[in-house]
Amino acid sequence: MFDDPRRSANMARFNFLDPRSADFYPDWDDAADISVALLRTEAGRDPYDRGLTDLVGELSTRSEAFRTRWAAHDVRLHRTGVKHFRHPAVGRLDLTFDAMEIPTDRGLTMTCYTAEPGSASDENLKLLANWAATLEQDAAAHDDTSEHHFTLTVPRAGGAGALYARMVWSTNRSTTTTASA
Repeated sequence: MFDDPRRSANMARFNFLDPRSADFYPDWDDAADISVALLRTEAGRDPYDRGLTDLVGELSTRSEAFRTRWAAHDVRLHRTGVKHFRHPAVGRLDLTFDAMEIPTDRGLTMTCYTAEPGSASDENLKLLANWAATLEQDAAAHDDTSEHHFTLTVPRAGGAGALYARMVWSTNRSTTTTASA
């Protein structure tokens, strides 16, 4: 999803500028609406954020779908809910999420995604975790950069599925954490 070396990973940019997003989201319109509403929420919190202003400008000039939604002025903040994805390697994923703000770093939020134990999404997520771990091991054997990957699998109590957490960090303090079950 985020394989453009010219730009940092950004869901809104992916939604509106990458044609693959239409396949990635089973309901692209809903994903696009939520993406813009979240950007509106952040713009309200910090209207002078240069990075956000630049992103909105880029999306406004390059995407009619974004411009239309931005003009609607919809504001929304979701802390919990369900997201639907169609991953090219494992298929459909219906995941519940919880977003938690990190109080020590203003503006940083960790979002944890989980699948219902025993569901098709649970099986697909396990397959994805195994596939990603294999790719990381192969890449690590051939890559000598300052970026590091860590994947953690923690069994749930009672054997009801597992929690997968993946962290990527580098020496420039950029950290990405993805957690799922």
